[in-house]
Amino acid sequence: MGDTGRRSSVPRQEPNPMPRIALYSLIVCVLAVVAAVVSFVQGSWLGIVWVLLAGLSSNMTFLAVRRGRAAAAARGGSATG
Repeated sequence: MGDTGRRSSVPRQEPNPMPRIALYSLIVCVLAVVAAVVSFVQGSWLGIVWVLLAGLSSNMTFLAVRRGRAAAAARGGSATG
């Protein structure tokens, strides 16, 4: 209904935001590192679990960002960074 038939000759470039899952896993990674530091400072060996969780979430962040950049490149967007 609202189409006027006009097309822009200039392609619109939108920024490539970080995928939401990458942002969430980055937050989890930072919180896990903080929890590991606090745990080790208190003398608890439970910090090892937090370190493992930080490693897992950092890998998830890396893969999600890489997948997002690959998808942007496939769409023809700028994938430099």
